[in-house]
Amino acid sequence: MSFTYAQLKQAIQDYTENDETSFVTNLPLFIRQAEERILKNVQLSLFRKNSTALTTSGNPYLAMPSDYLAPFSLSLRGSDNDKFFVEFKDPSFLQSYTPDDTTVGAPRYYAVFDVDNFLLAPTPDAPSVGTNYTAELHYFYRPTSLTQGAEGGTTWLSINAELALLYGSLIEAYIYMKGDQDVMAMYTSRLQEAIVGIKMLGEAKETTDEYRIGKVIRERQ
Repeated sequence: MSFTYAQLKQAIQDYTENDETSFVTNLPLFIRQAEERILKNVQLSLFRKNSTALTTSGNPYLAMPSDYLAPFSLSLRGSDNDKFFVEFKDPSFLQSYTPDDTTVGAPRYYAVFDVDNFLLAPTPDAPSVGTNYTAELHYFYRPTSLTQGAEGGTTWLSINAELALLYGSLIEAYIYMKGDQDVMAMYTSRLQEAIVGIKMLGEAKETTDEYRIGKVIRERQ
């Protein structure tokens, strides 16, 4: 089973038996909130991305991708074409390490400075005349919401995590409706069950193979 955007909106209305105008207007909000809940609770390798950019000599800041959520690694490549990784730290560590940001060199550390920029320390130099470091960021990104597509459109979550998306949306809808607490508890339980299944995929099945670890063996009951 999977949902298109139109099918998921209709399912929310069918489950809640609510077609009131303001409720229908807020259906995209319920779906986005459910997507956010899933993304913040499950680590899926599917939502990893690589992005490259150039540092600027004398500038300690590196622009962050607009869909960035969390880092996995940052590497730099100089004029010798050798890649080296920089270590993720707190901004205060970087500012203590190089209190004078006019001090330049090959960066050793990076940190999230604000919602748009990373901070590098020391401030990048020019690895050779007229060149800059090529930065490669491996990161967890926010995928495009189902609500940003066409009525017949789908996303990975609407195809492969349809139960989590449905019950997450229903929870948000019931909060909006100030609905029955027993029904809310049932939806919450179903969402938790669905999230466990996605976590098994993202944090176990996607990171192992039978050749190395063998089949999963369960005790007989």
